[in-house]
Amino acid sequence: MKVLLLKDAKDDDSGQDPYIQELGLYGLEATLIPVLSFEFLSLPSLSEKLSHPEGFGGLIFTSPRAVEAVKLSLEQDNKTEEWEKSLKNKWNAKSVYVVGNATACLVNKIGLDAEGAHSGNAEKLAEYICSRPSSALPLLFPCGTIKGDTLPKMLKDKGIPMESMHVYQTVPHPGIQGNLESFYENQGIPASITFFSPSGLKYSLEYIQVLSGDSFDQIKFVAIGPSTTRAMAAKGLPVSCTAESPTPQALAAGIRKVLQPNTCC
Repeated sequence: MKVLLLKDAKDDDSGQDPYIQELGLYGLEATLIPVLSFEFLSLPSLSEKLSHPEGFGGLIFTSPRAVEAVKLSLEQDNKTEEWEKSLKNKWNAKSVYVVGNATACLVNKIGLDAEGAHSGNAEKLAEYICSRPSSALPLLFPCGTIKGDTLPKMLKDKGIPMESMHVYQTVPHPGIQGNLESFYENQGIPASITFFSPSGLKYSLEYIQVLSGDSFDQIKFVAIGPSTTRAMAAKGLPVSCTAESPTPQALAAGIRKVLQPNTCC
């Protein structure tokens, strides 16, 4: 059974994308199509803030792309050596909050100790941050230009200071239309399609509707998390399943329940 995941590929230690690997265990043949590209913003300003950890109470990362922006800003500003020698240790003396294992893994790779990774979305991370001792200094939150307002609002309501900073913007991947057309031409109508973000939904839905034609209603639509679920509902799209957490295991289990209900306990 063929399933479509609207995301870019990420290799794990085995050299295969973990989502393809996990879905394959259930006999599901997954294809990945990237629908988003990213442009980094304000990297000199980010590097400057990272050079002064004494001015902040900690860091918040809710996407892998924000961690990539940190790494790139340090490289472009020739501060990688300073980061390794002293800056990362100063930040590690503070709290570094993250959403999800993928982001936590990248945070670890730049030498930071992540906490809160078990929280699968921004709302749960905000609850976790609110349960922790807070500093009078603001938490630095590098993020995208279209971040959700759930986390900032919850922290503000609890009186926890935060400074958000736009360090990347999301744009449509230039190959969306061609890659989708190629998939439909060679593979046919997928049994399910998983959206990984509201932006990914926005940039791909129209092409999917056209290519699916009369078979559109047969497809099971799946969301990686609650913000994507809300975006799908706002578009009038039926959501067959929302992954319990943004992991290959949770998504594969959810898709399996939708497509192979009789095989589940």
